[in-house]
Amino acid sequence: MSQKLFFRADQVGSLLRPPELLKARSDFENGLITAQALRLAEDQAIAKTAQLQEACGFEVVVDGEFRRENWWIDFVRGLSGVEIQDGKVEQAFIAPADQVQAQAQAQAPAKAQAHVHEEDCDHDHEWKYVPKNVLTTGKLSLPQAITVHDYQHLQSVTQKTAKVTIPSPTRLHFHGGRDAVSKKAYPDIDAFFEDVTRVYREEISALERAGCRYIQIDDPLMTYFISDRMREEVRAAGDDPEQRLDQYIQLTNACIAERLPTTTIGIHVCRGNSKSGWIAEGGYERIAEKVFTGLKVDHFLLEYDDARSGDFEPLRFMPKEVKLVLGLVTTKFGRLEDKGELKRRIEDASRFVDLSRLGLSPQCGFASTVEGNIITHEDQWKKLQLVTELAREVWGEN
Repeated sequence: MSQKLFFRADQVGSLLRPPELLKARSDFENGLITAQALRLAEDQAIAKTAQLQEACGFEVVVDGEFRRENWWIDFVRGLSGVEIQDGKVEQAFIAPADQVQAQAQAQAPAKAQAHVHEEDCDHDHEWKYVPKNVLTTGKLSLPQAITVHDYQHLQSVTQKTAKVTIPSPTRLHFHGGRDAVSKKAYPDIDAFFEDVTRVYREEISALERAGCRYIQIDDPLMTYFISDRMREEVRAAGDDPEQRLDQYIQLTNACIAERLPTTTIGIHVCRGNSKSGWIAEGGYERIAEKVFTGLKVDHFLLEYDDARSGDFEPLRFMPKEVKLVLGLVTTKFGRLEDKGELKRRIEDASRFVDLSRLGLSPQCGFASTVEGNIITHEDQWKKLQLVTELAREVWGEN
């Protein structure tokens, strides 16, 4: 078996957009600059952030998702046969202003690394984020590769491994289920899933031909099956949650089944991330056996920054051949974690997954949506520096 890429210090993908890039995006949306000028601003910002990541000590770099509105919409818009529509209020994220105090109080063993700034608790009290949904209105196709040019630019500005993040195929189906897929285009729902599989295989193959060897699938929707609220949404769509979860595991496996032996696929599983809010809560126990043993990925990147994610015991289901990146450093708030506490948590996790198969990362991205989380650029880079420093101390490498 070919050696798969695995980094002791990894990162999930999105970074806070620098002010000059936010201005360029705003100028473009207001018709003040051209698409080419925006692309140049993105190119320059990505080159700079790659250098900053290298300076932190990362052996794997990301483009910060600087070209994206959010973590999934731009990818889905690149497909033919889909429309983006507003979501429903019952799908709203849990606002940090309402939950952060209770969160901090509930985390006795993890209190040090989850502690928040007092000013965070009063931020955006009226904040509400409702994610958009996907409607499949026609036959799905991939007119052209979506992320290849992004990969090529990132790899051109770094000597390190460039990672590409893509949204999970489950994003095309979860909200609405059968009703979100045109019965005219797809009278047989199995044909829809076959086309989803085909377009993902085409995108992965295009990335491989361009030289990409590390692709990360972002899938917060797996944890929706932890949440009673989100399971009710599945039932309301006429599906059984456990059967839907089985279907999603099979779909994801089908999408990655034809990757090259030298291509690494990691899957990031979190509970939603927008302006420090989230959508699902609860430990992995409810889904661990199915998801950890069922998904045929090379490694997982799991959210584990606070009590919202539960304890490490569900990791007992992690197969021996699969590696794990522990997302112990929160991106939700700026308070820097304590190294000693993080080391204790890594040791705790190693009771279930051997230390030789573990790595470290932030729990999620810093800006899954363009606005970013409730955290400063300075605190973001301190946290990323902490990840690489701690990885060297624990494993002797990044």
